[in-house]
Amino acid sequence: MVRRPVPAGLVVAAVAGTLHAAVSAYWGLGGDALLETLGRRVVEQFADARWVLLVVAAVKLAGALVPPLLARRGRLGRGWRVLCWLGAAVLVLWGGLNTVVGGLVLSGVIDPDGGYDRPAMVGHALLWDPLFLVWGIALALGLRAHARSAR
Repeated sequence: MVRRPVPAGLVVAAVAGTLHAAVSAYWGLGGDALLETLGRRVVEQFADARWVLLVVAAVKLAGALVPPLLARRGRLGRGWRVLCWLGAAVLVLWGGLNTVVGGLVLSGVIDPDGGYDRPAMVGHALLWDPLFLVWGIALALGLRAHARSAR
């Protein structure tokens, strides 16, 4: 089996995704720190089903670790490349849009009807969504670097 160096972008993406996964797992196992940053409505809705966060954590962890592990083995197959690029696009769009909108709400440029959950907005605008954005950008850069090195 060929072992290739893993592009730095894929390593950064793996770290960002693993952090996201670790927090989801922590909450799924009953941890409460920073839980208010998810939003009061979400916390109430899943109060009796926090185990769902363990599934979310597993998906995040797979999304974080599969790309660099496959890259290390050599070429990514077409299906994996497409899936990874789609994941990067979703992460960049989701993280980028929510970071910008959250920042606009917190700065008063957008004033939502009925107000907003400030701890949740701060968490999303300044922590969770920027981390999604970093994950997505790093994944895209890592995939690009991997494709160039495979030529």
